[in-house]
Amino acid sequence: MARIDAFFKLMHEQGASDLHLASGSPPIFRIRGSLQRIKYKILENDELKAMLYEIAPESKIKLFEESGDIDFGYEIPGLARYRANFFMQKNGVGAVFREIPSKILTAEQLGLPDIMTKLSMLPRGLVLVTGPTGSGKSTTLAAIVDHANRNRKDHIITVEDPIEFVHEHKGCLVNHREVGSHTKSFGAALKGALREDPDIILVGEMRDLETISLAIEAAMTGHLVMGTLHTISAAKTVDRIIEIFPTNQQPQVRATLADALRAVISQTMFKRIDIQGRCVAFEILVATPAVRNLIREGKTYQIPSSMQTGKKFGMQTLDDAIMELMKNGRVHPDEAYNKCVDKAKFKPFAKNAPADFTEVG
Repeated sequence: MARIDAFFKLMHEQGASDLHLASGSPPIFRIRGSLQRIKYKILENDELKAMLYEIAPESKIKLFEESGDIDFGYEIPGLARYRANFFMQKNGVGAVFREIPSKILTAEQLGLPDIMTKLSMLPRGLVLVTGPTGSGKSTTLAAIVDHANRNRKDHIITVEDPIEFVHEHKGCLVNHREVGSHTKSFGAALKGALREDPDIILVGEMRDLETISLAIEAAMTGHLVMGTLHTISAAKTVDRIIEIFPTNQQPQVRATLADALRAVISQTMFKRIDIQGRCVAFEILVATPAVRNLIREGKTYQIPSSMQTGKKFGMQTLDDAIMELMKNGRVHPDEAYNKCVDKAKFKPFAKNAPADFTEVG
């Protein structure tokens, strides 16, 4: 057993989502969104480096010493998988581990809206799950893929850096590919996937022009493509995809994206006040004909209005989702105010709302 495994077991017992290890500091857990130091000595650089190197593949250690950053997956059988990131900092080495449960929660267990399971059954198109880091995008996406795995008889290829949730073969054949270990890059994996007879392609993160371009192409050529982006709303997601392309290509990209896009799910995490734990508010954009026209015409600023009038298609705005959570007594009005879009709408409910001088509200 690796020495660091003791921290992972304690992390699991305390319900922490992340473990932070840094030279010059004691270990720290993130529990329900807040950092909490654990009772342990300050970690020295050499001691921490030895502990980290004990679980890292040799190829990753070499890359880390050359570049100062690496990502990889680590698993303790019967406990959980961990997404690991090593980095260099002023006092020496540092690392952050995110726990990925070994058991994939279903859409029903997570309480996902019905529209999300319907998206998993689409024959083709682009479905995006977005939100800030730590908002639960991977968990949501895993539940959607799991629903497809249980209800379809197709070929699923996942491309991740590193592999997070591991799907067993159920109704579908599932092949997991890890960037750096099984393929050179997201782009190389997507190019290869088009020759590997997939029905569903999961892209762990659409982070650059090549990956986004190939994902759209795959969606346009008869595949269901699912991916994540670090954006804060459905409309901003559309803008982000278009703006990553050179200016002279953007009109064509608008037209192509309008045809390829099926839905954008943007989510925000909240601390629960009724029980211990966290909950998620979902903003859901479905690419109806009206929404497609707005994308083609460059009128993405009108998308929130279309979402307000598109509830019968399963759409909802972030503020409506937050309001429902708040009125059901799940989230604190102050946190609702802090994370909503329309501050004026939530201000009457807030008692001690955090002041943000950059926003008018």
